[in-house]
This record gives sequence, C-alpha cells and structure tokens, in this order.
Amino acid sequence: MRKFLIATLALASLAACQTIAGAGRDMQNAGSAVTHEANKAQAKM
Repeated sequence: MRKFLIATLALASLAACQTIAGAGRDMQNAGSAVTHEANKAQAKM
C-alpha cells in the first residue's frame, strides 16, 4: 500500500509539473502576441 501511495504521489507531481510548464508556455505566447501588437501600434504613430 505504501509503495502505491508513493508511486501515485510521484505521478501526480510529474503531471503538475507538465501543467505548470504548459501554463508558462501559454503565458509566454500571450506576452509575445501583446508585444507584437504593441510594436505594430507604435510603428503606426
């Protein structure tokens, strides 16, 4: 039972790491899009 619990916790922590990494990539892509649009707007001024 103890090994099962440890394995389950290990898998859950790995899944959480992947989720956090995915969220970080999404935020980075959103930031890049905002920067791109801001540069376009500034170039029109």
